Amino acid sequence: MGISNRLGDVLGQAVETKLKREVLEHPERVNHLAIIMDGNRRFAWSKALETGIGHQMGKEKLEEVLDWVLELEIPYLTVYALSTENLSRKEDELKGLFKLYEEGLKDISNDERIHENRVKVQVIGRKELLPKSVNLAIEQAESKTANYGDYTFTVCLAYGSREEMLGAIKSIAEDHSSGKLALDSIDEKEVSKRLYTGDMPDPDLVIRTSGEERISNFLLWQMAYSELYFTDVFWPSFTKKDLLKAIQTYQARKRRFGE
Repeated sequence: MGISNRLGDVLGQAVETKLKREVLEHPERVNHLAIIMDGNRRFAWSKALETGIGHQMGKEKLEEVLDWVLELEIPYLTVYALSTENLSRKEDELKGLFKLYEEGLKDISNDERIHENRVKVQVIGRKELLPKSVNLAIEQAESKTANYGDYTFTVCLAYGSREEMLGAIKSIAEDHSSGKLALDSIDEKEVSKRLYTGDMPDPDLVIRTSGEERISNFLLWQMAYSELYFTDVFWPSFTKKDLLKAIQTYQARKRRFGE
């Protein structure tokens, strides 16, 4: 490595350290971070790599980001890993993805970081659409961390926000029809508690990578007042500095909650 490269690394580290200090010292903290992890395939194509390699690198990036979130003491992390629409992708690609999810969840079950930091792991979405092997890995990860609560790591698999809201609406309709729920009792809180995320606060900050500026059926109800941050970086290339810059941007904004 040349002198210029070493100098660049030192300067880059200094900038990252400064950013981290400023983020941690700021009075406005991120309590719930949600990420739309986009760009695995395009990253692979841009490097003339197979799609599966892009997904593998995306999995490894998520493991890194989880470390950074714990380091920054962000209690809730929710990631969009697979939408219901993604289930229409080619069979070979889906098989590769399912294998990665299975491996990743098994790794999480035995990860010292998870147990040392008492991280509750949960998967939300239409799990019945996933292979049995993935569901077994989900059950293992959830059962091993069920009694934790210092941090909550939520993975959205076979997830669609409209389907989630329809489920809540049907549940409310059934309870109202049976006389369990009065019409005047149906409010925002009643809807929120019937969603997959019913026991979680809404996201403060939602990050989407890869340059796309849309929310793609992700947490539509929950992100009503979230701050959105879009970056051109493909997910496998997302760095700690990128995360810190996103949080710093969030901290510089004045949240109005619709006012």
